[in-house]
Amino acid sequence: MTEPAATPVHIFEVSTLYGAATLAAALDAGQFGPRGTARRILLVSNNAATPEAATRLDTMNGFCGLAERFDEVVDWNEAIRPHHPSTWTPRRDESPLWERLLRDTWRLGTGPVELIVESVHVSPAKALATVFSGSAVHIYADGLMSYGPTRERLPQWIACRIRRLLHLDLVPGLRPLLLTEYGVESEIVPSDAFVKVLGELGEAAAGEPELARAAAARPTAVLLGQYLAALNILTAEEEEELHARMLRGAVAAGHESVLFKPHPTAPARYSQVLEKAAAQAGVRLHVLDAPVLAEAVYERCRPALVVGCFSTALLTAATYYGTGLARVGTGTLLEGLTPYQNSNRVPVTIVDRAVPDLDSGEAYAPPTPRQAEELGALVRTVGYCMQSKLYPMLRDEAAAWLAEHLDETTEHYFKRRRLTALDLPGGSTSVRVKLLRTSPSARWAARRIRTAQRRLRPTP
Repeated sequence: MTEPAATPVHIFEVSTLYGAATLAAALDAGQFGPRGTARRILLVSNNAATPEAATRLDTMNGFCGLAERFDEVVDWNEAIRPHHPSTWTPRRDESPLWERLLRDTWRLGTGPVELIVESVHVSPAKALATVFSGSAVHIYADGLMSYGPTRERLPQWIACRIRRLLHLDLVPGLRPLLLTEYGVESEIVPSDAFVKVLGELGEAAAGEPELARAAAARPTAVLLGQYLAALNILTAEEEEELHARMLRGAVAAGHESVLFKPHPTAPARYSQVLEKAAAQAGVRLHVLDAPVLAEAVYERCRPALVVGCFSTALLTAATYYGTGLARVGTGTLLEGLTPYQNSNRVPVTIVDRAVPDLDSGEAYAPPTPRQAEELGALVRTVGYCMQSKLYPMLRDEAAAWLAEHLDETTEHYFKRRRLTALDLPGGSTSVRVKLLRTSPSARWAARRIRTAQRRLRPTP
């Protein structure tokens, strides 16, 4: 007599409400099969620097409705305490011990486990892939970074287990570059399913007093804050000025009621600076600090314009709500992002190329198929320049694109030094540069000279 097959288990790791909404939409669309074919565990991780002081995901408006799609909810922070989710990954030789522990704690039995995780390069996704070392892995990407290159080479023991990349169709017609070097196929989470989930979140947030007050003010423009100072992309003062530019541009465009949605971890002074600017401009400003998604704001307020830098919520507004868009500050960021392979570069590039500048007064229009194709060629070229060793197959295409399209309107997407190092059109062609690129001895001598020059430089 044969024993019954063990029940398969799907573990869905999530750290944001937006990510949970993406997973809920994928489940509703049947992308993980009918309910009941596998036990579904929603593994919630709080990745904030100080989790105890951050808003818990399971307390946010709409989470309970999303959680109903799963069989149970488990707290990852509690499971690995006292380790921090963002910094802890067990050694591979410890994975059998950890797997036995978690199978026992979560009552997983002996059945097969599949992991559905965010970026597998970092924990907690990397930790889960290490613990359940024999499990298939599905990646879901809920933002613009999915269109960019993989940030670093994956170990083969993880790369060979990735089955697919699930992503939102934020820029219709644009295909993700992420993980393509491993032959991973991308799969779109259907837009109608995602819009339905966003509608649920909007209804759940309707009872939030602060959002209700904001909706009553009938804001026609929404400004999105990102707290770029925390990522060392801008200084706090530069980011304050960025927000002020958003406000001044919205006022110049004729908006008299404006809502600002700051990043949840942004300092209170950001709002204070903006309130002062609004008072000087003579417009109504509502600062929304409530723990709700920007999409809930779109759902309840229905603004005519959304202004941001390179937030994913910027494209969500246009793709799923048909809202007008405008950008501010992308040129400054493209110039200041370091190193060149910074993973924010592709999101900034996409917004800079596809969304009109606020000061231009131009109206946003979704990209046509031809425009999406042209944008894809630019993104692949930038992606190759960012991670040339991971994408050697893109070199010829990148060289051809640069030879044909590099001019004063596109040169800010690239760095001359980077193009020179990769021997691409637009780079320096001097004899000295060629010698440094081709001769190890010349590079060694140049390094010695630079070191000597630094030592001889007078101390201020």
